[in-house]
Amino acid sequence: MRSPAQRLPLAVAFVLALSACGASANAARTAATPPAAFELPRPTGPSTTIGTTELHLVDAGRPDPWVPGRTRELMVSVWYPAARPSARTAPYLRPGVAAALEQVDALGVFKAGTVDWRSARTHATESAPADTRHGARPVVLYSPGFGVPRALGTTIAEELVSRGYVVVTVDHTYETAPVEFPGGRVEPQRLPGQGPERLKTALRARVQDTRLVLDRLAALRGGHNPDAEGRALPPGLGRILDLSEVGMVGHSAGGIEAAETMRVDRRVDAGIDMDGTMQYAENDFVQVARTGLDRPFMLMGAASGGSPQTHRTTPSWGSFWRHSTGWKRDLNVPAASHYSYTDVQAVLPALDEKLDIPARDRAALVGTVDPARMTASVRAYVTAFFDRALRGEHRPILDRPSPRYPDVRFIR
Repeated sequence: MRSPAQRLPLAVAFVLALSACGASANAARTAATPPAAFELPRPTGPSTTIGTTELHLVDAGRPDPWVPGRTRELMVSVWYPAARPSARTAPYLRPGVAAALEQVDALGVFKAGTVDWRSARTHATESAPADTRHGARPVVLYSPGFGVPRALGTTIAEELVSRGYVVVTVDHTYETAPVEFPGGRVEPQRLPGQGPERLKTALRARVQDTRLVLDRLAALRGGHNPDAEGRALPPGLGRILDLSEVGMVGHSAGGIEAAETMRVDRRVDAGIDMDGTMQYAENDFVQVARTGLDRPFMLMGAASGGSPQTHRTTPSWGSFWRHSTGWKRDLNVPAASHYSYTDVQAVLPALDEKLDIPARDRAALVGTVDPARMTASVRAYVTAFFDRALRGEHRPILDRPSPRYPDVRFIR
């Protein structure tokens, strides 16, 4: 069993989305067996019409931290309440990303060629007009785990939009594997060897990426088009952004990023860390773990590494908890695992029926928690937190354990 101090290095090694090799021991089976398809769970909120669009953002003058000679550039998706659907349902993954995933093993479980990544769809339509009837909406940023595409936060994004938020999901270029840009250009992961310095570089880059996104959202709200190619944007998109109420939620490294961004940028009013340990190595904490925060923040842990990650068991979370003076909660699902806070939890059961994933591998990804209950719990608590923090609405499920979500423990 690994100690709490060892969890971050373990998570970073495990979170890499793709293996380095394109060959698969399962190649003979996949040649004769159609790849397994999957569907995302439908959002449960009252707004059933969701739109999405992509933005290509370029940070002129900022060198890329991973590739010398390159200017930093990002791809983000904006998810928003739509006035009416458009003709095209948005794919779960861009074509180039889906094609890359089909050639390699993904997440250590999905062998090359066994999953039909190309046909998976979201519940949003592309570039639909924004619904401006109810004015501007609070904005929530989503950042994925280390090396993982932003698509793995789609279930959370769609749920929040169905409940009246605008959500922006972010890919971190050359760390994420891979990222597709306009025109079909696909940039692969390009990282040095593992170690604390790589993690520090990644977190610095992520925080700067987040601040760039906030800057460009402000430009969008002001009537400008921040897309690097100047592509047409959905009508009304800028007008529905309420940038006076901004939250951020992230999984793993994205959760650490949410906390650290809040430390340095007061534009983010509230945040959630989903199972991201706030340390680079033993006794080397991320700065926000040493200072804490004065604004609302929620920790959501699993049992990755052998024991539940809480502020009582993980030193960096404990330090963050002690130093934070804002409203806070620490929730834990001991039967869950690291990827229970991503779309993997929702789609793995259907894929498992067709792929017969070994129980040990399945548990390493999503634990033994009931999948439907876990997905419902994540949706409920994330939404309740932002309702309270950004809208000032009381949500009783944040006060005490709920029989509707029996897997969730409150850590006092």
